[in-house]
Amino acid sequence: MLASDLPRLAAPFAPTDVEWKPGATTRDKSKGLAMAYLTSRAVQQRFDDVCGPGDWRNEFREGPGGGVLCGISVRVERERSDGTAEVEWVTKWDGSDNSQVEAVKGGLSGSMKRAAVQWGVGRYLYELPATWVRLDDRGRFAETPQIPRAFHPAGSAGQARPPQRSADGGAGPQQSSGGGRPQGPRPTPRSGQRRIVRPAPSGDGDSRPAGPGV
Repeated sequence: MLASDLPRLAAPFAPTDVEWKPGATTRDKSKGLAMAYLTSRAVQQRFDDVCGPGDWRNEFREGPGGGVLCGISVRVERERSDGTAEVEWVTKWDGSDNSQVEAVKGGLSGSMKRAAVQWGVGRYLYELPATWVRLDDRGRFAETPQIPRAFHPAGSAGQARPPQRSADGGAGPQQSSGGGRPQGPRPTPRSGQRRIVRPAPSGDGDSRPAGPGV
C-alpha cells in the first residue's frame, strides 16, 4: 500500500461496529462505565480494506510472564526523490496477558487489537468522553451507549437503530435517519381538512459517550 494511505487505518468506525462492555460500576450496581472496544474481526477487516489482504500480516510470540506479543506488518510503498519506488515491510508490536476466559484465544485477540492501535486502528476510542449507562438486573447495559457525532466516520448519518418488531413478529415501520417518529404512508386529507406538518426533532438523541475498553 502507499504510505499516503496509512492515515486511513485510523479513521473512525461506524457506530454499529463498536462493541461495549461495563467497566466500573456504581455502589448500587445501577450504572456502569461504558467501555468501547473493537472485535478482532473488525480490526482484520480494516487492514483488508485499507492495505489489501496480501499487503499485511500478523505474527505472535510468547511474551514475558506468559503473555502474548503480536506484530502486525504492513507492506508500505514510498516514492523516492528520484521517482523510483521503495517498498518495505514495517512491523509494529504490542502485547497482552492471557484472558481469564479462553486464555489463549483471549491473549491472541487482545495482543492483536493492541498492536492495531499502534497503527492507529481504533485509537480514537481512548478519546471518547466517559459516561455512565444504566444497567439491567444481569449487569448488562439496559441501553446502547451513544458515540458523539464528532467521532463518526465522514459522511455518516448517525448511529443505526435496530428495526422495531410488530406484535406478529414482523418488521415494524423504520425510523427516519433523524431519529423522529416511524415513517409510514401519510393519509390523504379530506376536502376542507388541513394537514399539519411538524418539523422533525433536531439533535442526536441520547448522545452519551463512553470510555475505551481493550
